[in-house]
Amino acid sequence: MLLGAHMSIAGGFDKAVERAQAAGCQSLQIFTKNSNQWKAKPITPEQIEAFRAALAETGIGPVVAHDSYLINLASPDDELWLKSTAAFEDELRRCEELGVGFLVTHPGAAKESPREDAMARVAEALDRIYGKHRYPVMTLLENTAGQGTTLGASFEELAGIVDRATYPEQIGFCFDTCHALAAGYDIRGTEGYAQTMAGFDRLLGLDKLRCIHLNDSQKELGSRRDRHAHIGEGEVGLAGFAHFVNDRRFREVPGILETPKSDDLHEDRENLERLRGLEGAAPPFPGLTE
Repeated sequence: MLLGAHMSIAGGFDKAVERAQAAGCQSLQIFTKNSNQWKAKPITPEQIEAFRAALAETGIGPVVAHDSYLINLASPDDELWLKSTAAFEDELRRCEELGVGFLVTHPGAAKESPREDAMARVAEALDRIYGKHRYPVMTLLENTAGQGTTLGASFEELAGIVDRATYPEQIGFCFDTCHALAAGYDIRGTEGYAQTMAGFDRLLGLDKLRCIHLNDSQKELGSRRDRHAHIGEGEVGLAGFAHFVNDRRFREVPGILETPKSDDLHEDRENLERLRGLEGAAPPFPGLTE
């Protein structure tokens, strides 16, 4: 697995690459703009050049982006849905400019609408966007903890969105370990991990799994609460993460930390060291080895 972390773009996109290198990352996740604002200044040619040069110099990659937390492609409110769709398209455009091939998004919240309708809204938003321009950026739907009315806590709901989409080839998936455990997928033991991944493969396809968020969970199995913890300090535990880092199917997949950090990034370095220390620690089972 190509281990990395989410890094701030404060000071420039190239600064995120510098931070990733300082923390010992192989891969990287960024926001393309302030995640708590709808609007953003256009990316300048100079920013693009500096970002790409930093990636070339460090060899860090793949790079994935995460969209704004304001976006809700499942919203039953037409005004918010249209605003979200336009904002998501802008983020895809920004990814294209930067040369980032993947944009992670939470499927959104159904609010007062039926969940079937909410899944259709997400698919329709992506259809509108990719129908206008086939962005060379894959949308990665992220599994969620299932808090409130959020979609995507089950693999079935993620599959329901793709099944409704006109351009399914533009859609892949991001697997979050904290979210999965909170949603009731017991990835802590070998049997539970194997069953979870077999279900993922059957419903979504492991070939469409393009990013893994490696976050421990403060809350227990099935809590439906999204609270990240440092690696080995939560309910997933080191044994749970050993399955992911030793699964040969994920050798070229970016494994991204989204855990709390301070300015000196020592937490990222420590978490990455813990993950790398797990190599060879997981017992074999069908699918874990070639």
